[in-house]
Formats: sequence, C-alpha cells, structure tokens
Amino acid sequence: MPEKSLGEECDVVVIGAGVIGLAVGQALAREGREVLILEKQDAIGTETSSRNSEVIHAGIYYPTGSLKAELCVRGKRLLYEHCNTHHVPHENVGKIIVATSRDQFPVLRAYQEQALANGVGELPWLSQSEVNAKEAAVACVGGIWSPTTGIIDSHAFMLSLEGELETHGGMIAFLSEVQELSAEEGLRVTTAELSLAPRVVINSAGLDAPELARQVGRDFHTYYAKGHYYTLSGTSPFRHLVYPIAEEGGLGVHVTLDMAHQARFGPDVVWQCDHDYAFDESRREQFVSAIRSYYPDLDESKLQPGYTGIRPKLAPQGEPGSDFVVNGPHETGVDGYVELLGIESPGLTASLAIAERVVEMVC
Repeated sequence: MPEKSLGEECDVVVIGAGVIGLAVGQALAREGREVLILEKQDAIGTETSSRNSEVIHAGIYYPTGSLKAELCVRGKRLLYEHCNTHHVPHENVGKIIVATSRDQFPVLRAYQEQALANGVGELPWLSQSEVNAKEAAVACVGGIWSPTTGIIDSHAFMLSLEGELETHGGMIAFLSEVQELSAEEGLRVTTAELSLAPRVVINSAGLDAPELARQVGRDFHTYYAKGHYYTLSGTSPFRHLVYPIAEEGGLGVHVTLDMAHQARFGPDVVWQCDHDYAFDESRREQFVSAIRSYYPDLDESKLQPGYTGIRPKLAPQGEPGSDFVVNGPHETGVDGYVELLGIESPGLTASLAIAERVVEMVC
C-alpha cells in the first residue's frame, strides 16, 4: 500500500490481523467504515489464531453471564452460518467429556447444569457402553455428549474474513508493528513508517494487547500459558472429540481432529514469561500418562511432536481465570478506543460475536 504522510487522519485502525482483528475489521468495513488493519507479521493469523485446537466450542465451561459464555454461544451460531455461506471447511463432529472414575460424576453433572444455564442446551448422559458405542478405544466409566461442538479449518476461516474485508474496501498493512499508541491529544498510532490519527482504534493485538493498553493508561498485566500439541500418526481411532475433566488454566489434554480426521492431543499448560514457542519434548511422559488415562491402548511410537500455542492470560498462575475484556470508549474512558484483551479459548468460536459487539460500540 502507498506510504501515508506523517500524522494522516483516517477512520478505523485495527491492530492485529489474527482471527479477532480480521472479524472486527470485516464487520466494520461491511458497515461502510474505512478500515486499515496493522499486522506486525507478514501474514494473517500467525500466532494464537493458528496455534490452537481449531474447535468450535459449545459454551459449556464458562461462568453464566460471563462474556466467554455469552459470546461463545452467540458466536458458535454465527460461525456455523458463516462457514456454510462462505464454504469454509468445518464439521459438526460432537464431543464426549469423559469421567475416568465415578468420583468425577459430580463434575459432569455440573457441566450439564452449566450448559443449560448458558443456553447451550442439553448434554445427554452417556453410560460406559454408550461412550464405547461412539468411541470403542476410550476407557471411562461414563460421559456426557456435546452435540454442537465442531471442528474448523481456522486458516480458511481467516482467509474468508480477509476476503470480506477487502471486498468492502478494507486493507491490511503487513510488517507494520505498532511502536506507540497514544491518546494524549487524540488517538495516534505510530509504526516505523506510519503515523496515523484515526477516529477509532481497535486494540486486538493478542499477546501484545495488554502492553499497548498500558500505553493509553489502562492497567493490565500480561501472562502467558503455553500449550503443546502432539499428533498421532496413522489412522485415527477416534470419530469425535474426546475431553477429560478440565484442569487449571485449560481444558486438559484432549483429543481433537483436523479436517482430515487426523488425531492430535493437547494442550497442556506451561506458564512462562515470554513468547517462546519452542517445543519441550521433556513433557512427553506427562502427555502419555494423561492420554492413557482415557486411551490406554496408545502406541507411544505414533505420538509425534506437533506445535505449540500461547494463550494470552490476564491473571497469573493460581488465580481464577479472567473473562474476555471487550471494552469500548465508555469503559476505557478514551474516546474512540476499543480494547479486546485476554481473548483466549473460546476466542475463535466467539470471534464473529465479538465483532458484532464492537460494531455496536463504534457505529
């Protein structure tokens, strides 16, 4: 794109071309806003958005009334509709949450109640034999069935959002890392080559969003939880997603499927202080133990290192998980400034609902 002059006024600047930034950008462009997305990498969705389980979540686990619950349930419906109309590869495969001992039954019952309270609908109880009718390789004493959980090609989804953005006149400037975000005399966004004075700034910078928020006087801290994913070579023994009981910081080492129905396991939770994506093979035995708790016939030789992802956390290890932060100018106290922070799972599922909410805030 042509270089802009120093201090050029513009309409909307979205920081970050991950799934949230793309969803918001295309939604605003569809409303007739002039949208420029600034992305520090050379492609869309190279960080959190492409390093996850690619699951369309139902909305089961999140506290009733939370943004995670509300926007996941709403976003799930919008996402399935979008995938159908834009021919994005996806599949409503369903999910089984399993109990490996009877003392986990109360947790499953609580999930059923939470799902009803969140508007997810009923999660039917499955006996051991009913679980095995769906998944013969799974060892458990019972489970519950989530019929609206699915899988998605996240890159194809992001490409569809990029296409919508461009169709409606929006643009992405790659290799354009925001060096400074200021609100002292109106909003100003500075990169190595651009100095812009936008009417609206959407901070959807993912892992970097809290740092940018602090530059406009907001009080957020940054914590990172890395998750490893292993892939299973050969034909998958699973037809559905299989999840254990959730653990602190995540949903436990579970089975997901890609669009070719290859199985992968993950993620675990490793708290760290930076953006280090290195794969730590020393955690392999912990993975094997976690997987064999519900898949005892695992052939460890078929377990191959896959990839890692980092979840942006707003609360440190040991503290209750935080909700999504979706704040408009009224909440931030900064005219024209919107911040989207702590958008971890189920952020991909909720992305179109988050975009819908942002449009309501600024249009």
